[in-house]
Amino acid sequence: MDWPVVFRTHSPVESRVVSALLESHGLEVMELSERAVTGFPFDGLTEVRIAVPPHEADEALRLIDTHRRDTGEHAVVRLGREYEELERRLEYRFRDRGLLEHAFTHRSHAHEDASGGVADNESLEFLGDAVLGLIVAEVLFRDFPQFREGEKSKVKATLVSTASLATVAERIGLGGYLLLGRGEEKTGGRQKQALLADACEALIAAIYLDGGLDEVRRLLLRELAPDLARVRSPEFLRDYKSMLQEEMQSNGRPRPDYVVVEAIGPDHDKLFHVDVRVGGQTLGSGAGRTKKDAEQEAARLALERIKGD
Repeated sequence: MDWPVVFRTHSPVESRVVSALLESHGLEVMELSERAVTGFPFDGLTEVRIAVPPHEADEALRLIDTHRRDTGEHAVVRLGREYEELERRLEYRFRDRGLLEHAFTHRSHAHEDASGGVADNESLEFLGDAVLGLIVAEVLFRDFPQFREGEKSKVKATLVSTASLATVAERIGLGGYLLLGRGEEKTGGRQKQALLADACEALIAAIYLDGGLDEVRRLLLRELAPDLARVRSPEFLRDYKSMLQEEMQSNGRPRPDYVVVEAIGPDHDKLFHVDVRVGGQTLGSGAGRTKKDAEQEAARLALERIKGD
């Protein structure tokens, strides 16, 4: 016996909201998807249909209807308002929210779609990486004219790094919007730095396509402000590891070795503890969110110790 369709949508997120609503009331749900032929530049619009057993159809329609809202023209407003909070956080309202769904669709989710009509966000990541690089280079050219080319390259690498983008994504709360496959969901994909950074790049591209470069620039200047403040600090460009190595060489001592003695916390939020050792002697111990940061801190403290002796 065929199950009647009680809801149709082109939004995977909205389909999840409706399915969860019906299942929370004890109804059995079947999701069916079918690729739609469209003229949109991002081919891959898919209609998701939610079906229920015939004897539960009336109750399903009643539940869905209670979560709809009529406008003055008696038109039905979409049940899912899943991106409104995100848009408030971004201080930007999308003309085409389909770009957001595209930006948050991980390949694991696209691969599990039986219709083959769901596009993942990798093409948007590629575009977002280019847009991000352009804006960061522009900021460095305008605001840091005193930096040499090598220094600008170092700063840029820091600002566009996976760690930096993942931090921005965590502040915005992008993890909760990712569309993941079942396997990626089970292995904590919403907290993985690489996935968060990729989603951040895809979001940058989505805003660029929807609103232009000025909107992306405004967002990035706000979200990267803490990192740019660190760049302005005279401590930022100091390479304490190189300074320590030069100090050891000038005194005829062996090269420093850096040893990770402890890594605390989940993969997406580890704190590394590193010792710097010379000839088996520990000269300094540092901590940081990355091994590189922890090594730099250990080298800095080692230099302080040497100069204080």
